[in-house]
Amino acid sequence: AEQSVTLAANQTTQQEITLQSGGDLQEFVVSASRKQETLDEVPSAITIVGAKDLAVQKGISNNISDILASTVPGLGFSSNTTGNAGQTLRGRDILVMIDGIPQSTPLRNGGRDIRSIDPSAIERVEVIKGATAIYGNGADGGLINYITKKGIPGQPLSGQTSIGASTQLKDAQHTGGWHIGQLLSGSAKKFDYVVSGHYEQTGVYKDAKGEIISPNYGLGETQLWNAYARLGYNINTNNRIEVMYNFFGSQQRSDYVLKTGHYPDSAVIGIIGARPGDPEGTPYNHNVNVHYGSRQIVGNTDLDVNVYLQKFNTVFSWVDSFVDGGQSTISSDKKGVRINLSSPFRAGENIEGDLVYGLDILNDKTAQTLTDGRLWVPEMNMRNLAPYAQLKATFFEHLVFKAGARYENINIDVPDYTTIISKNTKTGLYTEGGKSIKGGAIDYNALVFNAGLRYNELKYFKPFISYSQSFSVNELGRILRSASEGTVALLKTKAVIADNYEAGFNSSLGPVELEGSYYISKSKLGANYTLVDGKFEIAREPIKIYGFELAADARILANLGAGASYSYIEGKTDANKNGKYNDKEDTYILGDQIAPPKLTAYI
Repeated sequence: AEQSVTLAANQTTQQEITLQSGGDLQEFVVSASRKQETLDEVPSAITIVGAKDLAVQKGISNNISDILASTVPGLGFSSNTTGNAGQTLRGRDILVMIDGIPQSTPLRNGGRDIRSIDPSAIERVEVIKGATAIYGNGADGGLINYITKKGIPGQPLSGQTSIGASTQLKDAQHTGGWHIGQLLSGSAKKFDYVVSGHYEQTGVYKDAKGEIISPNYGLGETQLWNAYARLGYNINTNNRIEVMYNFFGSQQRSDYVLKTGHYPDSAVIGIIGARPGDPEGTPYNHNVNVHYGSRQIVGNTDLDVNVYLQKFNTVFSWVDSFVDGGQSTISSDKKGVRINLSSPFRAGENIEGDLVYGLDILNDKTAQTLTDGRLWVPEMNMRNLAPYAQLKATFFEHLVFKAGARYENINIDVPDYTTIISKNTKTGLYTEGGKSIKGGAIDYNALVFNAGLRYNELKYFKPFISYSQSFSVNELGRILRSASEGTVALLKTKAVIADNYEAGFNSSLGPVELEGSYYISKSKLGANYTLVDGKFEIAREPIKIYGFELAADARILANLGAGASYSYIEGKTDANKNGKYNDKEDTYILGDQIAPPKLTAYI
């Protein structure tokens, strides 16, 4: 038998767990199947960064990219900048979400989706590793879902105030920073609420020798704002409605400019100077979600409906890549509806399970322009309609089988446009672009699958195997802005479908928790870019990535624990580019596609 309980992790967050008959506490996860279930029911590798871990890591760094890099095996190192370029999950791109609302802009990836919310508004982070299509476009390496905070039932009013300051010890001048935050939560009759605000100002960032770190895309001298609110209303015991809003903004106002270095003699540093253009960063990222949940709406079938929107804008550094220079921005407006149903079933005494099924509808309008109005990437208007179904069956209580499918139907409208005149990096002359391109519609249709098996009877060894696919439109914006063909219909815009094969295990050995996995990820088309005659071109060769992850946690004392994790990733690409991967003729992938081995430890 199982009994659900709720524990207050602190005055502002909750953590749901399940108490099984053997006395083990099993944490819930919702992102893997879009339905609440225990980790023992999921045949894939998952990392959950809970409230306690977030609180500890925030004391070291308030940058969510740093926090995840320190706690999630397989995730690339943080670049310590405003962006997360190169911070891949298992060597591939990630789909980042806030309560299931996509933050990533896969049509034109600006690399600013991980740092899209302040940790003060997050209750926990769920990381699903390996290719997955459960939430749609862009999750070749997996997904990161920020689950925001909820009110605690039974407490009329509780709160938390945070105030802090930081500075460097060496050459501390101008390095001082500070932050302040306030959270209030509570409940009254059928209502519950959470409201929070956070403001942070960072000082100048310096290295260990006291040199100013390059300000380009830097986190020094930045201002950060985050405002969050959630209001819930229990209509009755089976019906509930929630409204969530989150605003995130971060901009840099620096008194320094970049001074180039020369390897290995000198590093890139910052020197006093006037920065051209507008402040860099993300002026705004608005997220609104309305959720309606109904238990047993028809028979034993549960219904969840989410209606959401996201409005995002980010500004990059001023560069001389365009005539008279310029500063680009990416804007993305998303509107979507997710309809999710779950129907339990039983077949005889030894088989039980449920069927999760529904429909996703998404409209994503993404464009890249310069701040002076020049068009770099025309507005891509994507309409996505995707039905899906996921079956889970448990045999003899401990053998869990899962299988599912999702059908992607995507239409992207591109208007007529003219490519911007830009610099050829090889010659230094402004000879690229200026070509008129006839627009049109680009259509994608694909059926992607997943299947997995987990055996969870033995505490000391709970193995799983899985196969999953992902679907992603490969950086269409980069293709459009460097187009040399006269019409969109002639461009190489075929989508990437990645296949992920994985085997792993979890073990509980007294006070020690172990987990490990080995995976292989293949795709017939890659998403790498190469420099050809001074301009970037997409290289659509097949890619194979493989690696393993190991993690261990131990309870040393009642209030003292220690842990460590290690991840290794390697990748190859077919040198012949012949449409299928050939193990005998390959080259190693270089650059930021693959993360270096990573070892982390904590006490």
